[in-house]
Amino acid sequence: MIDIDQVNATHRALGEMPVAGGAGRSLLLRRTYDAAIEDVWDACTDPDRLSRWMGAVEGDLRLGGTFQLKDNAGGDILRCEPPRLLAVTWVMGPGMATEVEVRLTPAGDDRTTVELEHSTPAEILDELLKQYGPGGTIGAGAGWDLAVLGLGLHLSGADVDPATWEDTPEAKEFATRSSHAWGAVVQQTWGGTDEEIAAAVAFSVQHYAPEA
Repeated sequence: MIDIDQVNATHRALGEMPVAGGAGRSLLLRRTYDAAIEDVWDACTDPDRLSRWMGAVEGDLRLGGTFQLKDNAGGDILRCEPPRLLAVTWVMGPGMATEVEVRLTPAGDDRTTVELEHSTPAEILDELLKQYGPGGTIGAGAGWDLAVLGLGLHLSGADVDPATWEDTPEAKEFATRSSHAWGAVVQQTWGGTDEEIAAAVAFSVQHYAPEA
């Protein structure tokens, strides 16, 4: 059973972060887990554990190596500083090279704060906004929210099947609430009318929770 109210446990923001030496814009998610930093790091980097909450991963999993998530993105491993920092390129298709950075910080006894920042070159994001509007950004945020939720479920000992759990009614309701939360962030940061944001949120909900 998924506690849908976990959607309120994540801080969300839009910002700017350089990508490959150039200007970039980013999605930032921050959440604190009841787990030691070494455990969280292991869950984010060990292939067996990744397969239990995010998806099967293959590749030359070392600094300078490559990775490929099944039915998802692949890329290069740019930085790896256990147990605090992992940075990779995140490539979904030709001309879509973005970067993801995961930062871990101790937050007291056996608690860890995780920051996940996904940065896109400004020129690529501007083109995506022309095609999909802010709904694409909201959808990307909701997708990462589901990953952050999956990590939390795994760390709590829940039995998560990454191939199916996102299709459950609870996960779809979570994605719907996440889309609305990201809509508020987009409107506060970039502006937009209530009608424009509502349409963008609906675009994200239709992708992640088509029955909602």
